[in-house]
Amino acid sequence: MPSRDLERLMWAEACEMLNRAERLQRQFFRPGRGSTLPLWEPPVDVYQTAEGLWLVVALPGADPDSIDVSVEGRDLVVRAERRLPNEAHAGSVQRLEIPHGRFERRLPLPAGSYRLEERDWMDGCLYLGLRFV
Repeated sequence: MPSRDLERLMWAEACEMLNRAERLQRQFFRPGRGSTLPLWEPPVDVYQTAEGLWLVVALPGADPDSIDVSVEGRDLVVRAERRLPNEAHAGSVQRLEIPHGRFERRLPLPAGSYRLEERDWMDGCLYLGLRFV
C-alpha cells in the first residue's frame, strides 16, 4: 500500500474515533438550564452474582445524601442532581466536561425479585447491592 494511502486511512480512522467520542459525550450530557427534566445519565457497571446484582454508578461531585434509588416496575432508577461547585459561579468556565444538573438513570433489571441490601458511597461512586428475594 502506498504511503499516501496509509496516511489517508489513518486520518479517516482518527476522524471516526473523534466522531464516536463526541456521540458518546452527547449521549451522557444534554445541556439545559432550569429544566426539571433529567439532563444526563451517569455511566453504570452491573455485575451479576449467585446472590444478586452489584451496581456501581459513577457520580463525581454528587451529594450522596441527595441520591434517590428506587425500583419502578422492572427498572432500578437512580436520580438526583449534581450541582456546579461554587468556584464555577465566581469566574468564567474554561472547560466543562463533567456533566451537571438533574440526572436520572433507569436500568432494566434481569428477571426476578430483588431487595436493596447495600448502599455505599466511595470515591465518587454509588455502590448498590441487590439481593434475590
